[in-house]
Amino acid sequence: MMRFAPVSGQIPTWFWVTVLISGTDEAVGKYIQHCLILLSFCALTIPLFMAYCESGRILICKVELHMNWRSMPPLSALRAFEAYASFGSLQKAGDAQSVSHVAISQQIRNLESHLNVALLDRTGRQAQLTEDGEALATELKRGFEIIAAEVRRLAIKDADRPLIVSTTPSFAANWLVPRLADFRQKHPQIDVVIDANPSVSDFGASGPDVAIRFGQGGWSGVEAQLLVATRRFAVAAPSFICDDCPTSPSDLARFPLLQEVGTSESSLWLAKHGVCNAGQGGVTVLPGNLTLDAARMGQGITVTADVWVQSDIESGRLVKLFEDEEDFGYYIVTRAGVQRASLKAFTKWLRSQV
Repeated sequence: MMRFAPVSGQIPTWFWVTVLISGTDEAVGKYIQHCLILLSFCALTIPLFMAYCESGRILICKVELHMNWRSMPPLSALRAFEAYASFGSLQKAGDAQSVSHVAISQQIRNLESHLNVALLDRTGRQAQLTEDGEALATELKRGFEIIAAEVRRLAIKDADRPLIVSTTPSFAANWLVPRLADFRQKHPQIDVVIDANPSVSDFGASGPDVAIRFGQGGWSGVEAQLLVATRRFAVAAPSFICDDCPTSPSDLARFPLLQEVGTSESSLWLAKHGVCNAGQGGVTVLPGNLTLDAARMGQGITVTADVWVQSDIESGRLVKLFEDEEDFGYYIVTRAGVQRASLKAFTKWLRSQV
């Protein structure tokens, strides 16, 4: 390993270089004293390094560059100069960067002062690039094009990947799916996969992009925003309870219960009131979108969010037996951190629906 300290006129002061020379110990020992490190570099692109030996053979070098940011010119000054070099006009350069032509001129002067190099020849009516200015403009253009290409690649990297939405079957059937056509109309380019699963999904590498969870929020390691506030009701058809009505939540163990598959709004409520396993009545486990249908048919008692049964209660199809004393809700839950564009569009649309 060889470490080369920056040398004036050979290596720019904003880089320091670590060179690892490949080859056998004998080869390195034979040629190391004759190696001349030739550097072809620019401020914003990765240089090419080659070690030439006296015999004309080439030793390939692995080079690590470490930027000394304190010595680098301000990025705003480099951007201003590149824009002027591209457009040949202070006004057009300012328009391209949404600043005044005066600001562009000042940034270029700041850059010249930082480098102690004249980049523009201002002796004529129209300032012209100096030889140093031409060289810097060429490398800046190349560097910014590389940056722009990488930014575009990152922006579209996940564009074709469908948006995975995890939620409970009840929420999917009663709230999300009836509204989903509106999202498709507004964002036809975004494919959506609805994972209607009562289990709490893990936001791992293969996990959902967003989950709509029932609860009271406060989950660790994620960001949660209340979407729909609700309470939980125990309900049944009037015909089901006409002869025998439960007197307390724990009394529900005497009755047939209709419960959603997995851990859901109903199972959490029943466990809270000590009805973990039904006694005489038994339990019928159904997908979330079928539990209310079975309750309306008089097949048993179910616990659900009040927002799903308000119209049934008002019309008399169902009767409210018990009600939660605590406020719950459905929350938009996402990973903490940066969100891709399709996820931002979906969560914004969700919030617009309430």
